[in-house]
Parts: sequence; C-alpha cells; structure tokens
Amino acid sequence: MDIVIILLLAFLGWQILRVRYQRARIALLGRHLASLQLERHMETLTEGYTRAIREEPESRQLQVLDMLSQTERAVAAQAQSLADAMQKENLQAAGMSTLSLCVPYIERFLPAVTRDFRKLLHIHATGLRHVVDNDSGWDAKSRAYHLSAELYLLQHSCHWFCKSRAVADARLLMRHQVNHQKVLDSVSEVTRSAYLQWLQR
Repeated sequence: MDIVIILLLAFLGWQILRVRYQRARIALLGRHLASLQLERHMETLTEGYTRAIREEPESRQLQVLDMLSQTERAVAAQAQSLADAMQKENLQAAGMSTLSLCVPYIERFLPAVTRDFRKLLHIHATGLRHVVDNDSGWDAKSRAYHLSAELYLLQHSCHWFCKSRAVADARLLMRHQVNHQKVLDSVSEVTRSAYLQWLQR
C-alpha cells in the first residue's frame, strides 16, 4: 500500500511539474506572438485555400487564391519577425526535446536529445518566403498546396515546442487530417532539407 501511495504522489508531482513547464513555454512563445497577427493570418490562409478548392470553375479558384496574396506576404514577414524575436532567448529557454513525450527541463540535463527552436523558426521563415516568392515557379494551385504544408509544419513546430512532439502530431492529424510525414513531404525542398538537417543535427 505504501508503494502505491508513493507512486501516486510521484505521478502527481510529475504532472504538476509538466504542466508548469508547458505553461512557461506557452507564455514564452505567446509573448513573442502578442505583437504579431501571425496566427490570424495563418487561419485566414488555411480557410481561404479550403474555400478555393471548393470553388468552381477553375477561374474562380484562381481568383480566390489571388485575393490571398497580401496575407501570404504578411505571413512570411511575420514568421521572420517571430524568428528574429525568439533569437533574443537563450539556448536553454529555446531547447526542445526530440522525444515523443514531454520531459520537463530535459534541455538542462540531457541537451544531446534537444534541438534549438530558434533555428527551427528561421527554417520556417526561410521556407515560407521561398514559397510566397514562388522561387520554384509553381502554378497558383501547386503554390497554395505547398504553402499550406509550410503553415501546417510551422504550427506543428510551435505545438511541439509548447507541449510535446506527440501532442503536435495528434493536433496536426485532428485539425487537418494529415500526418507529420505527409506534411514534411509536401513542403518545399528548401524547408524539408533544412528541417531534416536540424532534426538530425
């Protein structure tokens, strides 16, 4: 009976520590997002692309996509602003675990399994700018497809930083009905190659 009580107390202590840790991370990212409209722009684009797909005929789809061009440029600019702002944080605050589950403060005692969120945000900002500027010369629908994937991957990274990799995977699947690997396969080569290098370090 004593062992059960000890295990229960240990579990409760772990849960309290985990919640406190995750709240601190949410607050940290939230401070940098507070002066930006990045989340609202991302939602506008996601909804806009979904609407464009449903439009008929194709000329109407292209018209809807064209209306989103200003928001696309705003997303790219604000993603860069977020990456620049996060650069002010130290490496310990910006460390994120590669493990599936959240291990509070792992960046302090096991840095080998952590990665730098600041670098990841710069990868996202560069990738978004590449797709928005259409450096690969895609047609409008292909560009929107790749840009959607870039936005999903950025959202996944933010959830991963704030919660855990497992939570980020689950939210991606639940909100957008797509898994992480499919999103990674769908972003630009610029983003994918840099992301994989960052992950493997």
